[in-house]
Amino acid sequence: MTSCDLIIIGAGPAGLTAAQYGARANLKVTVIEKIMPGGQAAVIDILENYPGNVEQLDPQGNVTSPVKSGYDFSMDLYRQAVNFGAEFLFSSVTSIIKENNLFILNPADNNEIKASAVIFAAGAKPKPLNITGEKEFTGKGVSYCATCDGNFFKGKKIYVIGGGDAACDEARYLSKLTDKVTLVHRRGSFRAQKAIAQRTMNNQNIKVRFNTVIKEIKGDSKVKSIMLADTVTSAVYEEETDAVFIFAGIMPQSEPAGGLGAALDENGFIITDSKMSTNIAGFFAAGDIRSGAFRQVITAAADGAVAAHSASEYIDAL
Repeated sequence: MTSCDLIIIGAGPAGLTAAQYGARANLKVTVIEKIMPGGQAAVIDILENYPGNVEQLDPQGNVTSPVKSGYDFSMDLYRQAVNFGAEFLFSSVTSIIKENNLFILNPADNNEIKASAVIFAAGAKPKPLNITGEKEFTGKGVSYCATCDGNFFKGKKIYVIGGGDAACDEARYLSKLTDKVTLVHRRGSFRAQKAIAQRTMNNQNIKVRFNTVIKEIKGDSKVKSIMLADTVTSAVYEEETDAVFIFAGIMPQSEPAGGLGAALDENGFIITDSKMSTNIAGFFAAGDIRSGAFRQVITAAADGAVAAHSASEYIDAL
Protein backbone atom coordinates (compact mmCIF):
# COMPACT_ATOMS: atom_id res chain seq x y z
CA MET A 1 0.00 0.00 0.00
CA THR A 2 1.28 3.45 -0.91
CA SER A 3 0.27 6.68 0.79
CA CYS A 4 -0.06 10.39 0.05
CA ASP A 5 -1.82 13.40 1.51
CA LEU A 6 -4.40 14.00 -1.20
CA ILE A 7 -5.84 11.77 -3.91
CA ILE A 8 -7.63 13.39 -6.84
CA ILE A 9 -9.85 11.19 -8.98
CA GLY A 10 -10.15 12.55 -12.51
CA ALA A 11 -7.82 14.77 -14.55
CA GLY A 12 -10.19 17.14 -16.27
CA PRO A 13 -9.87 20.90 -15.67
CA ALA A 14 -11.20 20.48 -12.10
CA GLY A 15 -8.83 17.67 -11.18
CA LEU A 16 -5.80 19.21 -12.87
CA THR A 17 -6.36 22.58 -11.19
CA ALA A 18 -6.86 20.84 -7.83
CA ALA A 19 -3.60 18.95 -8.40
CA GLN A 20 -1.72 22.18 -9.03
CA TYR A 21 -3.17 23.96 -5.99
CA GLY A 22 -2.72 20.92 -3.76
CA ALA A 23 0.91 20.45 -4.77
CA ARG A 24 1.59 24.18 -4.30
CA ALA A 25 0.21 23.83 -0.76
CA ASN A 26 3.05 21.35 -0.17
CA LEU A 27 0.75 18.33 -0.15
CA LYS A 28 1.83 15.01 -1.61
CA VAL A 29 -0.73 14.68 -4.40
CA THR A 30 -1.64 11.64 -6.49
CA VAL A 31 -4.03 12.05 -9.43
CA ILE A 32 -5.82 8.96 -10.74
CA GLU A 33 -7.11 9.31 -14.29
CA LYS A 34 -8.76 6.59 -16.34
CA ILE A 35 -8.04 7.76 -19.89
CA MET A 36 -6.04 10.95 -20.47
CA PRO A 37 -5.59 14.44 -19.01
CA GLY A 38 -8.25 16.96 -19.96
CA GLY A 39 -11.44 14.92 -19.85
CA GLN A 40 -14.19 16.37 -22.04
CA ALA A 41 -12.20 19.61 -22.39
CA ALA A 42 -9.50 17.78 -24.34
CA VAL A 43 -11.81 17.26 -27.34
CA ILE A 44 -12.92 20.91 -27.64
CA ASP A 45 -11.82 22.24 -31.02
CA ILE A 46 -11.35 25.89 -30.04
CA LEU A 47 -11.55 26.90 -26.39
CA GLU A 48 -12.73 30.41 -27.17
CA ASN A 49 -14.64 31.29 -24.01
CA TYR A 50 -11.89 30.73 -21.44
CA PRO A 51 -10.79 34.15 -20.13
CA GLY A 52 -7.49 35.25 -21.64
CA ASN A 53 -7.39 32.47 -24.24
CA VAL A 54 -7.29 34.74 -27.30
CA GLU A 55 -5.20 35.19 -30.42
CA GLN A 56 -1.88 36.91 -29.80
CA LEU A 57 -1.06 39.58 -32.40
CA ASP A 58 2.13 41.37 -33.34
CA PRO A 59 2.15 45.19 -33.85
CA GLN A 60 1.21 44.65 -37.50
CA GLY A 61 -1.87 42.66 -36.55
CA ASN A 62 -0.52 39.27 -37.59
CA VAL A 63 -1.46 36.25 -35.48
CA THR A 64 1.60 35.04 -33.57
CA SER A 65 -0.26 32.56 -31.39
CA PRO A 66 -3.77 31.24 -32.12
CA VAL A 67 -6.53 30.50 -29.63
CA LYS A 68 -5.65 27.24 -27.87
CA SER A 69 -7.58 24.08 -28.52
CA GLY A 70 -9.04 22.20 -25.58
CA TYR A 71 -6.31 19.58 -26.03
CA ASP A 72 -3.46 22.09 -25.87
CA PHE A 73 -5.06 23.80 -22.88
CA SER A 74 -5.43 20.44 -21.11
CA MET A 75 -1.81 19.48 -21.77
CA ASP A 76 -0.67 22.82 -20.35
CA LEU A 77 -2.69 22.17 -17.19
CA TYR A 78 -1.21 18.67 -16.95
CA ARG A 79 2.39 19.88 -17.35
CA GLN A 80 1.77 22.64 -14.83
CA ALA A 81 0.50 20.14 -12.24
CA VAL A 82 3.48 17.84 -12.85
CA ASN A 83 5.91 20.76 -12.56
CA PHE A 84 4.47 21.58 -9.14
CA GLY A 85 5.02 18.00 -8.01
CA ALA A 86 1.73 16.16 -8.53
CA GLU A 87 2.07 12.48 -9.45
CA PHE A 88 -0.22 10.74 -11.94
CA LEU A 89 -1.53 7.19 -12.06
CA PHE A 90 -3.45 6.20 -15.18
CA SER A 91 -6.01 3.70 -13.97
CA SER A 92 -9.63 3.44 -12.84
CA VAL A 93 -10.79 3.33 -9.24
CA THR A 94 -12.79 0.25 -8.28
CA SER A 95 -13.62 1.16 -4.69
CA ILE A 96 -13.19 3.76 -1.96
CA ILE A 97 -13.53 3.09 1.76
CA LYS A 98 -12.84 5.26 4.78
CA GLU A 99 -11.28 3.84 7.94
CA ASN A 100 -10.93 6.28 10.80
CA ASN A 101 -9.38 9.37 9.16
CA LEU A 102 -7.89 7.61 6.14
CA PHE A 103 -9.36 6.91 2.72
CA ILE A 104 -8.27 3.68 1.05
CA LEU A 105 -8.65 3.44 -2.73
CA ASN A 106 -8.30 0.43 -4.97
CA PRO A 107 -7.14 1.39 -8.47
CA ALA A 108 -7.55 -1.35 -11.08
CA ASP A 109 -4.36 -3.42 -11.48
CA ASN A 110 -2.51 -1.39 -8.85
CA ASN A 111 -1.80 -1.54 -5.15
CA GLU A 112 -4.05 0.18 -2.64
CA ILE A 113 -3.45 3.86 -2.02
CA LYS A 114 -4.32 5.65 1.19
CA ALA A 115 -4.73 9.37 1.78
CA SER A 116 -6.08 11.81 4.32
CA ALA A 117 -8.40 13.51 1.80
CA VAL A 118 -9.95 12.82 -1.60
CA ILE A 119 -11.20 15.17 -4.30
CA PHE A 120 -13.62 13.42 -6.63
CA ALA A 121 -13.52 15.08 -10.07
CA ALA A 122 -14.43 12.19 -12.34
CA GLY A 123 -16.78 14.34 -14.43
CA ALA A 124 -19.47 13.01 -16.71
CA LYS A 125 -19.83 11.20 -20.00
CA PRO A 126 -22.21 11.70 -22.96
CA LYS A 127 -25.74 10.54 -22.34
CA PRO A 128 -27.07 8.02 -24.88
CA LEU A 129 -30.48 8.39 -26.47
CA ASN A 130 -31.23 4.68 -26.03
CA ILE A 131 -32.93 4.38 -29.40
CA THR A 132 -32.89 1.50 -31.85
CA GLY A 133 -29.66 1.38 -33.83
CA GLU A 134 -27.68 3.70 -31.56
CA LYS A 135 -25.63 1.03 -29.84
CA GLU A 136 -25.36 -1.14 -32.94
CA PHE A 137 -23.86 1.66 -35.07
CA THR A 138 -21.63 3.32 -32.47
CA GLY A 139 -18.28 3.59 -34.20
CA LYS A 140 -19.96 2.90 -37.54
CA GLY A 141 -21.44 6.34 -38.09
CA VAL A 142 -22.75 7.09 -34.60
CA SER A 143 -20.41 9.22 -32.49
CA TYR A 144 -20.39 11.41 -29.38
CA CYS A 145 -17.27 13.42 -30.31
CA ALA A 146 -17.03 15.61 -33.42
CA THR A 147 -13.33 16.42 -33.05
CA CYS A 148 -12.57 12.70 -32.64
CA ASP A 149 -14.55 11.36 -35.58
CA GLY A 150 -15.59 14.31 -37.73
CA ASN A 151 -12.74 13.93 -40.22
CA PHE A 152 -14.12 10.56 -41.30
CA PHE A 153 -17.12 12.36 -42.78
CA LYS A 154 -15.63 15.22 -44.80
CA GLY A 155 -18.11 16.33 -47.42
CA LYS A 156 -20.70 13.85 -46.11
CA LYS A 157 -24.21 14.34 -44.80
CA ILE A 158 -24.26 14.65 -41.01
CA TYR A 159 -27.03 14.94 -38.43
CA VAL A 160 -26.27 16.43 -35.02
CA ILE A 161 -28.69 15.71 -32.17
CA GLY A 162 -29.06 18.18 -29.29
CA GLY A 163 -29.67 21.82 -28.46
CA GLY A 164 -27.16 22.82 -25.80
CA ASP A 165 -23.73 24.41 -25.96
CA ALA A 166 -22.02 21.14 -26.85
CA ALA A 167 -24.38 20.34 -29.75
CA CYS A 168 -24.01 23.83 -31.23
CA ASP A 169 -20.23 23.90 -30.80
CA GLU A 170 -19.79 20.46 -32.32
CA ALA A 171 -22.12 21.32 -35.21
CA ARG A 172 -19.96 24.37 -35.88
CA TYR A 173 -16.85 22.21 -35.95
CA LEU A 174 -18.48 19.74 -38.34
CA SER A 175 -19.64 22.61 -40.57
CA LYS A 176 -15.97 23.23 -41.39
CA LEU A 177 -15.77 19.71 -42.80
CA THR A 178 -19.00 19.63 -44.77
CA ASP A 179 -21.80 21.95 -45.86
CA LYS A 180 -24.41 19.26 -45.17
CA VAL A 181 -24.92 19.49 -41.40
CA THR A 182 -28.43 19.30 -39.94
CA LEU A 183 -28.91 20.09 -36.26
CA VAL A 184 -31.99 18.44 -34.74
CA HIS A 185 -33.47 19.64 -31.46
CA ARG A 186 -36.61 18.39 -29.73
CA ARG A 187 -37.60 21.84 -28.45
CA GLY A 188 -38.61 25.02 -30.24
CA SER A 189 -35.45 26.91 -29.29
CA PHE A 190 -31.88 26.14 -28.25
CA ARG A 191 -30.81 25.61 -24.66
CA ALA A 192 -27.35 26.91 -25.61
CA GLN A 193 -26.04 30.30 -24.55
CA LYS A 194 -27.49 33.04 -26.76
CA ALA A 195 -24.24 33.94 -28.52
CA ILE A 196 -23.55 30.31 -29.37
CA ALA A 197 -27.14 29.73 -30.52
CA GLN A 198 -27.14 32.80 -32.75
CA ARG A 199 -23.85 31.83 -34.35
CA THR A 200 -25.30 28.41 -35.10
CA MET A 201 -28.40 29.92 -36.71
CA ASN A 202 -26.20 32.19 -38.85
CA ASN A 203 -23.98 29.38 -40.12
CA GLN A 204 -24.87 28.68 -43.75
CA ASN A 205 -23.53 25.13 -43.55
CA ILE A 206 -25.92 24.20 -40.73
CA LYS A 207 -29.63 23.58 -41.18
CA VAL A 208 -31.57 23.75 -37.94
CA ARG A 209 -34.65 21.63 -37.39
CA PHE A 210 -36.56 22.43 -34.19
CA ASN A 211 -39.40 20.40 -32.63
CA THR A 212 -37.92 17.22 -34.03
CA VAL A 213 -36.77 14.01 -32.38
CA ILE A 214 -34.80 11.06 -33.71
CA LYS A 215 -36.60 7.74 -33.35
CA GLU A 216 -34.26 5.20 -34.95
CA ILE A 217 -30.88 4.83 -36.67
CA LYS A 218 -30.80 2.45 -39.62
CA GLY A 219 -28.12 0.91 -41.83
CA ASP A 220 -26.23 -2.24 -42.70
CA SER A 221 -22.49 -2.26 -41.95
CA LYS A 222 -22.69 1.48 -41.29
CA VAL A 223 -25.28 4.23 -40.82
CA LYS A 224 -27.49 4.80 -43.88
CA SER A 225 -30.53 6.71 -42.61
CA ILE A 226 -32.47 7.93 -39.60
CA MET A 227 -36.14 8.05 -38.65
CA LEU A 228 -37.30 11.46 -37.44
CA ALA A 229 -40.56 12.64 -35.91
CA ASP A 230 -42.09 16.12 -35.82
CA THR A 231 -43.21 16.78 -32.24
CA VAL A 232 -45.89 19.23 -33.41
CA THR A 233 -47.54 17.31 -36.25
CA SER A 234 -46.45 13.79 -35.15
CA ALA A 235 -45.32 13.13 -38.73
CA VAL A 236 -42.63 10.43 -38.97
CA TYR A 237 -40.20 10.37 -41.89
CA GLU A 238 -36.90 8.83 -42.97
CA GLU A 239 -33.84 10.71 -44.24
CA GLU A 240 -30.51 9.46 -45.55
CA THR A 241 -27.35 10.33 -43.65
CA ASP A 242 -23.76 9.20 -43.31
CA ALA A 243 -23.30 10.01 -39.64
CA VAL A 244 -25.16 10.87 -36.45
CA PHE A 245 -23.41 12.87 -33.73
CA ILE A 246 -25.26 12.79 -30.41
CA PHE A 247 -25.00 15.53 -27.76
CA ALA A 248 -28.05 14.98 -25.61
CA GLY A 249 -26.66 15.75 -22.19
CA ILE A 250 -24.28 14.05 -19.78
CA MET A 251 -24.30 11.27 -17.20
CA PRO A 252 -22.36 11.69 -13.93
CA GLN A 253 -19.51 9.28 -13.25
CA SER A 254 -20.32 9.19 -9.56
CA GLU A 255 -19.32 5.62 -8.81
CA PRO A 256 -17.57 4.70 -6.57
CA ALA A 257 -18.38 7.90 -4.66
CA GLY A 258 -21.94 6.69 -4.22
CA GLY A 259 -20.62 3.43 -2.81
CA LEU A 260 -18.68 5.37 -0.22
CA GLY A 261 -21.91 7.02 0.88
CA ALA A 262 -21.56 10.45 -0.70
CA ALA A 263 -24.93 12.19 -0.97
CA LEU A 264 -26.21 12.35 -4.56
CA ASP A 265 -29.02 14.37 -6.11
CA GLU A 266 -31.87 12.78 -8.08
CA ASN A 267 -29.71 12.67 -11.23
CA GLY A 268 -26.69 11.09 -9.57
CA PHE A 269 -24.52 14.20 -9.21
CA ILE A 270 -22.62 14.69 -5.94
CA ILE A 271 -24.03 17.26 -3.52
CA THR A 272 -21.50 19.72 -2.05
CA ASP A 273 -21.44 23.01 -0.21
CA SER A 274 -19.62 26.13 -1.42
CA LYS A 275 -16.31 24.72 -0.15
CA MET A 276 -16.77 21.61 -2.33
CA SER A 277 -17.26 19.53 0.84
CA THR A 278 -19.58 16.54 0.70
CA ASN A 279 -21.43 14.89 3.58
CA ILE A 280 -18.29 12.82 4.26
CA ALA A 281 -15.49 14.62 6.11
CA GLY A 282 -12.39 14.83 3.96
CA PHE A 283 -14.20 13.86 0.77
CA PHE A 284 -14.65 16.70 -1.72
CA ALA A 285 -16.13 16.95 -5.22
CA ALA A 286 -15.41 19.39 -8.04
CA GLY A 287 -16.34 20.08 -11.65
CA ASP A 288 -19.04 18.48 -13.78
CA ILE A 289 -19.70 15.76 -11.21
CA ARG A 290 -21.00 18.33 -8.73
CA SER A 291 -24.73 18.89 -8.31
CA GLY A 292 -25.92 22.25 -9.63
CA ALA A 293 -22.64 23.08 -11.34
CA PHE A 294 -22.50 25.49 -14.27
CA ARG A 295 -20.62 23.04 -16.47
CA GLN A 296 -17.93 25.15 -18.10
CA VAL A 297 -14.15 24.80 -18.14
CA ILE A 298 -13.66 27.95 -16.09
CA THR A 299 -16.07 26.88 -13.33
CA ALA A 300 -14.55 23.40 -13.22
CA ALA A 301 -11.11 24.96 -12.73
CA ALA A 302 -12.49 27.24 -10.01
CA ASP A 303 -14.11 24.26 -8.28
CA GLY A 304 -10.78 22.45 -8.33
CA ALA A 305 -8.94 25.37 -6.76
CA VAL A 306 -11.54 25.71 -4.00
CA ALA A 307 -11.58 21.94 -3.37
CA ALA A 308 -7.80 21.81 -3.05
CA HIS A 309 -7.80 24.74 -0.62
CA SER A 310 -10.54 23.11 1.45
CA ALA A 311 -8.72 19.75 1.42
CA SER A 312 -5.51 21.45 2.59
CA GLU A 313 -7.36 23.11 5.46
CA TYR A 314 -8.97 19.77 6.39
CA ILE A 315 -5.62 17.96 6.40
CA ASP A 316 -4.02 20.70 8.52
CA ALA A 317 -6.82 20.34 11.06
CA LEU A 318 -6.42 16.56 11.45
